[in-house]
This record gives sequence, C-alpha cells and structure tokens, in this order.
Amino acid sequence: MQAFDVVVVGAGAAGLFCAGRAGQRGLRVLLIDHAPKLAEKIRISGGGRCNFTNRDVTPANFLSENPAFCRSALARFTAQDFIKLVQQHGIAFHEKHKGQLFCDDSSELIIQMLLRECEAGGVTRWQPCTVADVRPVAEGFELDTAHGPVQARRVVVATGGLPVPKIGASDWGLRLAKRLGHAIVEPRPALVPLTFDADAWAPFAALAGLSLPVEVSVGSGKARARFLEDLLFTHRGLSGPAILQISSYRTAEQPLQINLAPELRLDTELVQAKASSRRQLGNEFGARLPQRLAAAWLERAALDAARPLPECRDADLQRLGRSVHEWQLMPSGDEGWRKAEVMRGGVSTRDLSSQTLESRHVPGLHFIGEVVDVTGWLGGYNFQWAWSSAAACAEALVAGCAAN
Repeated sequence: MQAFDVVVVGAGAAGLFCAGRAGQRGLRVLLIDHAPKLAEKIRISGGGRCNFTNRDVTPANFLSENPAFCRSALARFTAQDFIKLVQQHGIAFHEKHKGQLFCDDSSELIIQMLLRECEAGGVTRWQPCTVADVRPVAEGFELDTAHGPVQARRVVVATGGLPVPKIGASDWGLRLAKRLGHAIVEPRPALVPLTFDADAWAPFAALAGLSLPVEVSVGSGKARARFLEDLLFTHRGLSGPAILQISSYRTAEQPLQINLAPELRLDTELVQAKASSRRQLGNEFGARLPQRLAAAWLERAALDAARPLPECRDADLQRLGRSVHEWQLMPSGDEGWRKAEVMRGGVSTRDLSSQTLESRHVPGLHFIGEVVDVTGWLGGYNFQWAWSSAAACAEALVAGCAAN
C-alpha cells in the first residue's frame, strides 16, 4: 500500500492549488481525479480566457447559509496574492468589467501555472483514476483507488459541484460528506439562465439575441437583491450577467422585477415629449429603447405605434413608461446543471472550520472549493474562493501533519 501525507481528490482549481502549496511546504501529496482531461472547468471559463479572480473581492460577494464563513480564508489569501502569482509566472491579463480579470491569451496558461506549482512541490498525480472508498482509520485514512490502495494522514475533498456534467462533474464529494455525517445544503444550479413557459414567453421569443443594460431585483426590504448588469433575451427565456447574478438569489416562488431602462424615467419623459414632438409613438418610444424591444412592448401594451404622439393620452403614456420600469415576471425554471456556471449549496459550513476547512466530525478530512456551501457572484469570485480555501487548507495540512 502506497503512503502519502495528503491525498487531494479533485484536480480542478481548488485541488490543484492546494496540492501545489502543500507539496511546496514539504508534504508528500497525491492528487487524484476521475476525469480524463485536466481542469476542464478552468479551460472553458471566461470564454476560454479564464476570469481567474476579481480585484475587489469581499465576503459580501458570496452566498452561504453562514455568510461569515468565507471571511477568514479570503482575508488570508487575497485576490492580490493570486495576482502576484500570475505575474510571477509571466501571464498577461487585463481587467474587462467591474474588476474582472482575464488572461490576455488562453485559460490554458492558468492550468499550466497550477501544474508547475504542483511540479515544484513534487506532487504525484493520478488521472484518470477513480476513488471507490475513503475510510477513516487510526493512522489517518485508507482509500481504495483504481490504481490500488492508498494510505494518507489527511484527505482533501476538492471535487467541485454539479454544473456541466459533460466535463465530468459529479456528486462524489457530497455523497462522501453525507456518508461521513456531514449535513448537506441542498444543491441547486446558480449563475444560470432562467426559462419561462413557452406560451407565456411567445411574445418575447422573437427578441432572442437582444441585449441591454437593466436593473434586476428579487425580494424586498433588507432581503432584496439587486444588480445593474446586461440582460440577454433567449428563445426560452432570459440570460446575460444580470440574470445569472440574480438566479443565485431567487427562490422558486419569487418573481423577477426588471427595470428595462434604469437610466430613464419614461413615464414622465413621454408625457413631456408630447409638448414638442410630432413623431409617431413608435418612433418616439423606439428612440429610447432598442427598436425590436420597443415594437414588442407597444404590441404587448395594445398601443398603436403609428399614432402621433400628441394624440396619445397622458395616462396611456404613463402606463407604458411604468411598464418598462416595473416589468414583473415569474420564471418557470432554469436551464439546469448543463448551463449553470456554479452550484449553490454543498457541504454545510456548520460542519467545517472556517480557519482550516477541516471537518468537525472527521479529524483530518477537509473540504475546499465549490463542494462547500459558499457561492460567489459572477465575475471571478468563485475562482477566488477556490484559491483562498485551498491556501487556508494547505496551511492547515502542514500544521496538522507536523503535529501528528
């Protein structure tokens, strides 16, 4: 039976980073992944350029049943720390939008950087290799793998979430956690496009491909979540950054509230325009919104686009304007795991130490990255949670192995 100080299961962002850091601190590390291709989620992220972090990461950018859980790890390994590592490896990058950092070239450069970090730490990597069982024993853990039995003093579960099953996503880590006594916050797709009943969506299906900046929100009062981002109409519903962001916050019974023209006040502007404009309603309205949207909106409101603006009733213009600012609609569902970017839910943070990511039930067992109930916003935050949780875990592995 081969023996290691640490076995990391899952060679995605968190697993690769944790293995490399632990190996460089003198631990004998084995990294195992069942997928034939390495780090496919990194490879496809950011349109192939990997939105690897965000300059402005705070705990407020994350969702969890315990919102304070991520604070410790994020503070001890920051976005600036990861940026320094990227710079050390000579990877060129740029800021695209709201602090989001992307590689100038391919996301493959981030994968190769993480591999070099693992090589610098002498990490052994088995891939593809499945793990049939993990058993706590007196000396640590025994693992039954496709490459034979393995003994380890500590085990790190970095198996990610359920999104994009075609690249190897699985519930292995969740099943292991549950079998070993950990609570699971019900997983559901997050950062995911929303869908609508076909009949209800029929008036908007022809707008597929249209994008515009909006304000979208759910909830009310202190529980209200709100984003100013771009919205994209699709054949089946809504997507784009605004919808992906709000999808993480919305529950099944909550309607969306969308302001399609957040920079305008159409309920007053259209009435004011009557005093000087001789244009048709469709032309005046279409000067303030994308033409296709304006036409669909007038049809929805049962208003004649060819009617001269001075002949329109003030009440109709006010109602039309308010409908643009106060669009409320109820999604019927979402595009599911195949289109979700991340998983909301996972191993309950109540069963883990925020300092070490170690289980409170099974000493020496750690959970990091997406498998944990910590979900970031769109824009590099989920990768930063992978780096930060991995770094905190690696420190704990070194301390734990030294103490044994």
